[in-house]
Amino acid sequence: MKRSGMLAAMLVLAFASVLSVACSGGKKTIKIGFDIELTGDSPKVGEGTKFSAELIKKAINSAGGLDVKGQKYLLDFVYVDNELKPESAVQAAFKLIEQDKVLAIVGPNSSKNAIPAGQVANDSKTPLISPWSTNPATTKDRPYVFRACFLDPFQAPVAVTFASGQFGVKKAAIMYNLEDDYSKTLAGLFRDSWEKTNGAGSVVAFESFGQKDQDFSVQLTKVIASGAQLLYLPCYYNHVALIVPQAKDLGWKGPVMGSDSWGSADLVKLSNGGVKGYYFTTHYAAAGAKGETKDFIDKYKTAYGYVPDDVGALSFDAINIVLKAIQDAGLTGDLAKDREGIKNAIASLKDYAGITGNMTFTPEGDPIKDAVVVRINDAGEFEFVTTLKP
Repeated sequence: MKRSGMLAAMLVLAFASVLSVACSGGKKTIKIGFDIELTGDSPKVGEGTKFSAELIKKAINSAGGLDVKGQKYLLDFVYVDNELKPESAVQAAFKLIEQDKVLAIVGPNSSKNAIPAGQVANDSKTPLISPWSTNPATTKDRPYVFRACFLDPFQAPVAVTFASGQFGVKKAAIMYNLEDDYSKTLAGLFRDSWEKTNGAGSVVAFESFGQKDQDFSVQLTKVIASGAQLLYLPCYYNHVALIVPQAKDLGWKGPVMGSDSWGSADLVKLSNGGVKGYYFTTHYAAAGAKGETKDFIDKYKTAYGYVPDDVGALSFDAINIVLKAIQDAGLTGDLAKDREGIKNAIASLKDYAGITGNMTFTPEGDPIKDAVVVRINDAGEFEFVTTLKP
């Protein structure tokens, strides 16, 4: 190849590397990446994000695409499985940013994955929004990282206030996953808040377990012997489904309170109904939903055969926030500029009406929004109990 030909080819490649949109069948497309948990111990988490994404993509593309400043763009979603592993979440983030050249990333959901993946995204100046990561470290000092959910420093004290009033108890036990940042952080926050409310020493058992553990008899024996009146489980649904039946078999008869990580469509089934009658803090209540939230639930259930959990609902909001930011910022065709524009547009959102509540973002990239408490009723539905405000 002649030198001039080589130079021309290099210029073409260089130009292609900065494009934030591509063409498909004569139409421009917008590429968004998903760093999600499709396999591993909690595959329902990533499934909720992907299913909500497919609903949005189908609706927008069938209508001719997303309107951005008068130009229609088809949506192109790239899904990468992070296997619920931090190292895989980091690899997925690098792939989406450097190889797939996405405009923005949705996910990871798990805090232990979102924290390291968020660092990659921020260092690469690529906007990332986690639907479900509640750990403060996910967004701290990372202007390119956002979330669609409330934070654990909010969730813990409002859960304590609710539990103290609802159950009228003073002594609590906590069991948490030592290998999970979310579970470990929320357990500590709940403990501190409980003892601030009910007195030093009122958390009478603080027991940990490992990610792969399935037998919790040692920890539960200590919990029951402690004289605890409430058991708090800030851990994922797959562990809750094992812990609750074992606790009952060992003689636990008191109330059990959970966190937003309970909110999976598989929780009731995996626990053989053992969690019915218990409460947990979460992001939205499917039972009795109205308006746009009900419309989303009905479409999701028709498409996939079950009621969406909070991850599905938060993902619906997170994806739509990215799309709203793209519409507000516009697209220049320069990948770096477009990523920066999307980041700035998300940071500027005020009173965004999501299906999980209204959101205005703080300078840290966190939405100011309410939490709700749901009760798992006899039909296995997550039934609204009350709203907990910041």
